[in-house]
Amino acid sequence: MKPLKPSMRENKRYLLVKGNGLGKNVKKAILEGIGVLGLSKAGFSWIKKGEESAIIAVNREALSEVRASFAISPEKIQVERVSGSLKKLR
Repeated sequence: MKPLKPSMRENKRYLLVKGNGLGKNVKKAILEGIGVLGLSKAGFSWIKKGEESAIIAVNREALSEVRASFAISPEKIQVERVSGSLKKLR
């Protein structure tokens, strides 16, 4: 099987989020905000998980929906920075 061309790959954006209990609250907030289908379209994945801050990766097209789901969440989840590369985010 041939590898994908760079133009066919998903473009990811990396988010630095801060809050309390991020391990369970981030995915729960996205599920409540955009649902199961939206979560799968967002291509959500953990890069680095901590108690006070975390780095997550989402699809570029679903970035605004993910940020909106954090805004309407009852937990205090704040997006500190968004970047296209991990090196610039750290």
